[in-house]
Amino acid sequence: MNSKKCVIFDLDGTLLYTLEDLKNSVNFALKESGFKERSLDEIREFVGNGIEILMRKSVPDNILEEEFKICFENFKNHYKIHSEDNTKEYDGITELLENLKCKGFLLAVVSNKADFAVKTLCNKYFQGLLDVSFGEREGIKRKPCPDSVNEVINFLDVSKDNCYYVGDSEVDVKTAHNAEIKCIACSWGFRSKSVLENENPEYIIDSPEEILRIVGVE
Repeated sequence: MNSKKCVIFDLDGTLLYTLEDLKNSVNFALKESGFKERSLDEIREFVGNGIEILMRKSVPDNILEEEFKICFENFKNHYKIHSEDNTKEYDGITELLENLKCKGFLLAVVSNKADFAVKTLCNKYFQGLLDVSFGEREGIKRKPCPDSVNEVINFLDVSKDNCYYVGDSEVDVKTAHNAEIKCIACSWGFRSKSVLENENPEYIIDSPEEILRIVGVE
């Protein structure tokens, strides 16, 4: 088994600020269907469990399933084109990944975001820095189930004792606990610090460079 340490990251709200593009694609789909648009704060509350649940929370209650399917397809088609319009990495993230990579860490992304978007964004912003990235895929249970995290651990052949999961939401903390690895919760993402504290992660941090100390980089 590989003796290297591994840091697995969530994507939205952890490595990348993606809220504006998600809001715009949600509202495009809602407008196309004649539904009321959603605010940025509403979208912030809805994200974290994948794009289908994001859309189900965004559409009006009690709509027909056929109406939802049309709305969801419109969202996906719009987001495939516009997922990078306003998205940006958080300050210090690239430097963090470069530092960890230089120190021999294995790096991965596990997200509930659609796999096509995860691959596109990771290739654009973090090309050459990640060893593997997984988004939501058919047949794989999404977070907080540990399936994708375990998939990364098996793929990279690392010990769970040498793994950390970094995320910004209660879903991420639960994912790490379900996978039986240590969780580093970041306060700069889409959830408040109080929400994170309620989930009892091993660590809560306010800046990316704090990760270096936690994982043992001098």
